[in-house]
Amino acid sequence: MNDSSDKPALPEGWLAVDALDIDAQGVARREDGKVVFIEGALPGELVSARVNRRKNNWEQASLTEIHRASSQRVQGRCPHFGLHEGACGGCKMQHLDGAAQVAIKQRVLEDNLWHLGKVRAETLLRPIHGPYWGYRWRARFSVRHVRKKGTVLVGFHERKSRYVADIRECHVVPQAVSALLLPLRALVASMEAIETCPQIELACGVDARRPGEDVIALVLRHLEPLSAPDLERLRQFGRDHPAVQWWLQPKGPDTVHLLDQDDGRELAYTLPEFGITMPFRPTDFTQVNPFINQVLVGRALRLLDAQAGERVIDWFCGLGNFTLPLATRAGEVLGIEGSEALVARSRSNLERNAEAVSAPTRFAARNLFETTPQQLVADGVADKWLVDPPREGAFALAKALADLHQDPTLAPGWQPPRRIVYVSCNPATLARDAGLLVHQAGYRCTAAGVVNMFPHTAHVESMAVFERDLGA
Repeated sequence: MNDSSDKPALPEGWLAVDALDIDAQGVARREDGKVVFIEGALPGELVSARVNRRKNNWEQASLTEIHRASSQRVQGRCPHFGLHEGACGGCKMQHLDGAAQVAIKQRVLEDNLWHLGKVRAETLLRPIHGPYWGYRWRARFSVRHVRKKGTVLVGFHERKSRYVADIRECHVVPQAVSALLLPLRALVASMEAIETCPQIELACGVDARRPGEDVIALVLRHLEPLSAPDLERLRQFGRDHPAVQWWLQPKGPDTVHLLDQDDGRELAYTLPEFGITMPFRPTDFTQVNPFINQVLVGRALRLLDAQAGERVIDWFCGLGNFTLPLATRAGEVLGIEGSEALVARSRSNLERNAEAVSAPTRFAARNLFETTPQQLVADGVADKWLVDPPREGAFALAKALADLHQDPTLAPGWQPPRRIVYVSCNPATLARDAGLLVHQAGYRCTAAGVVNMFPHTAHVESMAVFERDLGA
């Protein structure tokens, strides 16, 4: 007797895709249970695929034919996007509707919280999302002189390749930057240093000294000193494209400097809700998507709800992206970062925004990956925390909180923060730290949601709120 719940058999070689993994690959299962990851396939589709790699429990494959397409499948906007050889690898998800991308990232966050941390948020926050095109104000373009083709390429790498994609336009960077791709190719092709300039880093912003004027900062990595004629070629390019500001990088990031020190422009981004202008160097870490960053900062501060009489610590404070807005609301703010150089930049930005900042604010440098319970106690009692770590997460911080909760005798009289807002760029490390906070440090995960900072990529940013009941 047949089981009516059995799925109908598929034609030989067909696969039913039922999920999307963290790398934006379709996930299917063969009849024997073996998992197949299929690049380019979407949930709900029936497809055929060519296997490129086999392991005992899984296979990796490339899409060859779609027999039934997902209703969420769309035509990629960029002509350089695709699965074909030579396709640009800068985006992975242009073939998926933008709203569906956000929903899948929300599911990734929820799955990570539960499977890795055994945590379920009490409330799911509405996803933060914004422009799907022209959002990427930071990028790193590779540069390659291809002798066989007699051309210079400037762009992202090809999909799963070390070669540079032959792109002539890009729809995720601002249109003004996309329009520079071909002129940049011609510029490098004209230079004596055509073989020794492997990279151009992009950082867009505004001019802090002349609000309303855009700046396109381009950092040219050069392996050999540039000749006087090449320097003049760069200057002429800047005259032809007035928004461009050239920076040079002869060695590591610390060597980055303006081509012309008397340029007169100061690269910055703004947080209008708080009256904050944030000058930065083009190689500093700042959020790629300024539109989402403004919304992200606003929501984080509303969730934290810092009051005039409260003390707040901003962990992994960077240049002060959250610290300075916090200082317009809280009673006292301490920003902590891992390097003295960053702390010096944060102090400079604090001085730059002195009129907007009302709370006493200071910064300190410390290795936050070696935080101990004793160090937390030395930093004093804070009512609330803002935590915004790199991809590695904030394990040492969460572990120190857990240790203090498990053994209160380590710090008689010290009180942990009542609320923590955790901004994450890696759902796996967020889930790991959430598990510690919830199961060992006395917190509840009251809310969590995704932030679509990088549309058309598999990158998942998110935010979670942790509350500690009074008396816990």
